[in-house]
Amino acid sequence: MSVARITTLNLKSKEAADEMVQNYSTTAPSKFPEAEQLLQIRAGDTTIIAISLYENNEAMERATATRTKSLDSNKDNFASVDMKVGTVELNHSNKH
Repeated sequence: MSVARITTLNLKSKEAADEMVQNYSTTAPSKFPEAEQLLQIRAGDTTIIAISLYENNEAMERATATRTKSLDSNKDNFASVDMKVGTVELNHSNKH
């Protein structure tokens, strides 16, 4: 069963959020090659929600060092960071 890591980032400024969105959009697919799916949601001027789906906990854990390095390099821009992990109970896509 797939697992999801949901990270909510509240940044100190809109400019920092803009930069974070651009950087993640450009680099995340190559930084997290084991992710089954990567989503980034802009929930407000300074709020970003990142959702990563992995095949299992082991695959997710292998990405932890890269994730930690990325977050640590931006820590001065964060007002808060909240992370949750859970099992994916539905992953429906209506692609046409």
